Amino acid sequence: MATKLEISELDFDGIKDNLKTFLRQQDEFTDYDFEGAGMSTLLDVLAYNTHYLGYNANMLANEMYLDSADLRSSVVSLAKQVGYTPTSATSSSAIVDVLINNASGSTLTMNAGTQFTTTVDGQSYAFVNKEDVSITPIDGVFKFSNLSIFEGSYLNYKYTVSTSDIDQRFVIPNDGVDTSTLRIKVQESSSDSTTQTYKLATGVTGLDSTSKVYFLQEIETGRFEVYFGDGVLGKAVADGNIIIMDYITCNRNAPNGATTFTLSGSIGGFSSATVTTVEGAANGSAKETIKSIKYNAPRDYTAQDRAVTADDYKVLVKTLYANAQAVQVYGGEDAEVPDYGKVYISIKAKSGSNLTVATKAGLVQQLKSYAVASVTPVIIDPETTFITLTVNFKFNSGATVKDVSSLETNVLSSIINYNSVELNNFTGMFRHSQLTENINNADTSILSNITKVKMYKFITPTLESALKYTLSFNNALFNPHSGHNSTGGGIVSSTGFKISGDTTNEHFLDDDGAGNIRVYYLSGTTRIYTSSTYGTIDYATGQIILTSANITSISNVDGAASTRIRVFATPDSNDVVPVRNQVLSIDTANSSITGDVDTIESGSSQAGTTYTTTSSY
Repeated sequence: MATKLEISELDFDGIKDNLKTFLRQQDEFTDYDFEGAGMSTLLDVLAYNTHYLGYNANMLANEMYLDSADLRSSVVSLAKQVGYTPTSATSSSAIVDVLINNASGSTLTMNAGTQFTTTVDGQSYAFVNKEDVSITPIDGVFKFSNLSIFEGSYLNYKYTVSTSDIDQRFVIPNDGVDTSTLRIKVQESSSDSTTQTYKLATGVTGLDSTSKVYFLQEIETGRFEVYFGDGVLGKAVADGNIIIMDYITCNRNAPNGATTFTLSGSIGGFSSATVTTVEGAANGSAKETIKSIKYNAPRDYTAQDRAVTADDYKVLVKTLYANAQAVQVYGGEDAEVPDYGKVYISIKAKSGSNLTVATKAGLVQQLKSYAVASVTPVIIDPETTFITLTVNFKFNSGATVKDVSSLETNVLSSIINYNSVELNNFTGMFRHSQLTENINNADTSILSNITKVKMYKFITPTLESALKYTLSFNNALFNPHSGHNSTGGGIVSSTGFKISGDTTNEHFLDDDGAGNIRVYYLSGTTRIYTSSTYGTIDYATGQIILTSANITSISNVDGAASTRIRVFATPDSNDVVPVRNQVLSIDTANSSITGDVDTIESGSSQAGTTYTTTSSY
């Protein structure tokens, strides 16, 4: 019988066994004891070698495809094949007004790289401007208004082109560079100081031999390389040209949140300045991750430098704004109030709060170059709907050494983890059954739980003004019949506030179960209604409207600086769905968690008489 070696096995032990099987079929090794002979060591070496070769071949094959590649250099290289360049680290930026005290003259110039300092969490950071700015005095006052400053060091690096060096590369020699701040100039020669500014090319359409553009790519070391045209697509650099790179290197997201800045050094010889913050530091972020590159590269290729579909806009926004954690896009026709000819874009930032006005305006301007005619991009803030939980769980005291407090902490941790993993993005649906299962699994002693769900949104009123306020939960609200729970206050509640005409009593909101929002104050435990038609509630759509609310002050539920009123409502379903720019988030601080011993399971002699249950409603 012809013998052959089994070659499909890649496991070490499998390879060795296959070698033994093959050898035993040879006449020379019939009845040979491989385990007790030196041949076993030789087989080990051969099996290890085969295993390593198989492993390397398998890994090599994985690195050839974007989906399966693990090494950043491989992922970047594969992304390059579809014309995608990963985003670099992004500098935290702020907007300030700079008033120069006692300045004189007809003009004043702030040179690029002028330094400002700030402190975040005890750490000092430097912010710089990236372009020369010149101003003239207004009424004798020199003021730089709405000046954009960026965290990091303003650096300059030069290369002299040598066409004889075929291996010459123009690599930015710093980690943490923010490529959005990169400025490229080409000087003719060391004896000719004339410079020409080159722009970043995002494609080859419209380029010819005279186009002053440069291209950018991430290289195998993780740094970024600048390269130029070949004389056909883009102007080629010549021997002796000097490549001048101006850029900022940054500390990524660490300086986000800075609000106080001071001038370091001087501007035009004047060192006394008053710096007023217009918008605090935000938007700093790390370079694009491998996971993000894998996601964005094929979608960017599909978009082909134009924005038509929602996915096109999502990819473009993530490319143009590196601090975007999640992006939601929908057409104006799908807005709560249809607005045709517009596309609405909502961005949840990785760090910092909502996008600043300046950031939104800059991003809209960039998107317009990709949008099809007659479509206007509009950037709106994410709208958070908060969820509060009332958790009551039963546990077997005989199955754990932990006390109630420790178990409640475990349950809280499971809720926090669910909130972090499943929610806080535009597609994160709150699924009640998943959460209750996680609570049950928080400890082996936990037997069951009853978890009640409420939602709330904020109203930030303009005080002393009668205005209309609209809250859209975008989920049906609990109302089994007209007039449900009217005497108990319906399914709406709120934190306190005072109203025009009665600045003594603290007022609250509820509903009558028949579509009306009421406002009342408490006399002891009795509700005294100031108005039974303070607004309306649509239980089917989850929309609450306060028709003409004149609020004079707000109770300090969020501390002394409270500016918001919480409005609570009970959803019709325990599952809550985010709609459009809505984001769901569990407010653990205003949730309650209570653990009770299950007396039956714990073997109490009085189990049948003292056992209590919790209502689901």
